[in-house]
Amino acid sequence: MPKSSRWALAVPLALVLAALPACGAGQVGGTPAAEGDRTLTVFAAASLTGSFTEIGWAFEAAHPGTAVRFNFGSSATLAQQIVQGAPADVFAAASPATMKPVTDASLAAGAPVTFARNKLRIAVPAGNPAKVDALEDLADARVKVALCARQVPCGAAAVKALDAAGLKVTPVTLEQDVKATLTKVELGEVDAALVYQTDVIAAAGKVKGIAFPEADQAVNDYPVAALAKAPAGDLARRFVDLVLSRQGRQTLAAAGFEVVPAP
Repeated sequence: MPKSSRWALAVPLALVLAALPACGAGQVGGTPAAEGDRTLTVFAAASLTGSFTEIGWAFEAAHPGTAVRFNFGSSATLAQQIVQGAPADVFAAASPATMKPVTDASLAAGAPVTFARNKLRIAVPAGNPAKVDALEDLADARVKVALCARQVPCGAAAVKALDAAGLKVTPVTLEQDVKATLTKVELGEVDAALVYQTDVIAAAGKVKGIAFPEADQAVNDYPVAALAKAPAGDLARRFVDLVLSRQGRQTLAAAGFEVVPAP
């Protein structure tokens, strides 16, 4: 199965509808896709990019003739796109709060299921030029800090952690998803950022992760749901089942998530 790239999209709804990328790009098993082949469209939080890409490959292997397309980005933005009518089959969010607009609009096919948890780490460039060692160092005006915007899950978690520590941090930039926030560290544009531990693991060698106790007070639950108006409803339910399966949990655990047993 060709492993073509899945792009993390944060684009207007019209472009989402027209340009979601598909694994295989119209081909299955290296040969042109036959008439009747199907596509499953999954909207998922940016922090799920690595693990869900692997789960997507496994799903395609188990369902010959099916291509999985991903829209990775800010959970808040993805939820808005779904409510506005973007055709999607599955939504996996980085918090219950960003799943809520979808359930409030009766667009989830059943109650969302929490499948994983994630917590924050301080990410610093590999050389740690600002010598950041603890959360309180981020309150130093000389330390350039990147945070996620507070309306997205990684930003909301950062607010909780900083409030728990009694710290006021003035970031030099607020990003719309955790991948963009981490990129600021990787490029050396900031001295530190608050991102998920899974993103630190994914960027091993490029950044250093620093644990801090207040992260335990800002853990994010990740819910997933097949969508009520899913164009490929049967495939959507099977994809959710794979996420909740032992195989799915193993993939998530390898990425650094705390996995939640299937109900």
